[in-house]
Amino acid sequence: MFDIKFASVSKRYFVDHGAVLRPSGSRLSWRGWRRPPAENWALRDATFEVQSGEALGIVGHNGAGKSTVLKLLSSITAPTLGEISIRGRLAALVEVSSGFHPELTGRENIFLNGSMLGMSRAEIARKVESIIEFAGVRDYIDVPVKRYSSGMYVRLGFSIAAHLEPDILLLDEVLAVGDIAFQAKCLECIGSFRDSGHTIVFVSHDLAAVERLCDRALLLHHGQIVMDASPSRVIEHYQNLTFGEPEPALPGADIEDKAMVCTGITFESEVPSEPIRTGYPMRTRLAFRAPRTLSNVVFNVYVYWPSGYLCTHLTTALTDPNLEVQAGSGELEFYCPVLEIQPGLYRVDFSIECNGQYIDRRQRCASLRVDPGRAVLGDFYMDNTWRIRSTFSAAM
Repeated sequence: MFDIKFASVSKRYFVDHGAVLRPSGSRLSWRGWRRPPAENWALRDATFEVQSGEALGIVGHNGAGKSTVLKLLSSITAPTLGEISIRGRLAALVEVSSGFHPELTGRENIFLNGSMLGMSRAEIARKVESIIEFAGVRDYIDVPVKRYSSGMYVRLGFSIAAHLEPDILLLDEVLAVGDIAFQAKCLECIGSFRDSGHTIVFVSHDLAAVERLCDRALLLHHGQIVMDASPSRVIEHYQNLTFGEPEPALPGADIEDKAMVCTGITFESEVPSEPIRTGYPMRTRLAFRAPRTLSNVVFNVYVYWPSGYLCTHLTTALTDPNLEVQAGSGELEFYCPVLEIQPGLYRVDFSIECNGQYIDRRQRCASLRVDPGRAVLGDFYMDNTWRIRSTFSAAM
């Protein structure tokens, strides 16, 4: 049985450009002409269901329509076309700590904000100690929240919302609050909510969290659902959509203006005709041209997660910081006997340094696609062996 159903739902907004100056004799006048409002379809013909107890992730670029879906579900706005069906009590963590009064203490805001979210006073009183403990602000709970840091502010807001008991929970980028320890608490809380059989709709740019928490995912692109599948397949397609076409910067580089220039980056498996796979060897080749001989050269290749976080770094600096490169064309090869990163599409940057100064540096100049190989859980594959060092006989 479904808890949420979208049937051909569309949402249209009108963008008013306002009055436009027009010539009127020797002066400019605001009167007489306005641009007609432009149509903007934030969501077009969206159809999907969320089953009872299912965790659905929604991913996509900024402006794809993710927040529009949550606003429609929260009844903040109404659909222009189509029909939305919801079964059960729904709570939304869209803007944690919204509704706090800066002059009231943390404790007073727990009762105020909890009431706004639909909890009774008796329910709040029963949970107030647990809310304070979860937020980790006990020493400041009777201080006006205007004196809280931004992290304390949103931690208290999330803690209140986390103590709701809805049938359906809507989450929008709530894991961006607090420090790393509090984010781990949030993930554990959401995971427990999911494991207890509640329905979750989770919107986030944190693709790892979507894959960890969700049973299924939607990919939105320019207001339309372009894919509805398992989180891993949707994330892979989203990465291809985002990073599938690297910047074509390498071929057109002007060597006259540089002491050395990179002319290409390629990645190959041990068998060139085979794809690159997790847990197997990989070769990275960086082609270059140098108009003159250079000393103290360092080559770097940077591999980034789709989120932009640096995943790993290949460099010549560790083994030969005084590398000399002869004039002419050449190719540098990095060899990785075991590729430890998990399957996915990664962004690649590179740099060439000489005497500590960059002489060529490009961002998003290539993509690295890694296919499934030796399957493991987690972010990395770690090659290992094992043995039993001793055995113990059972007591007779």
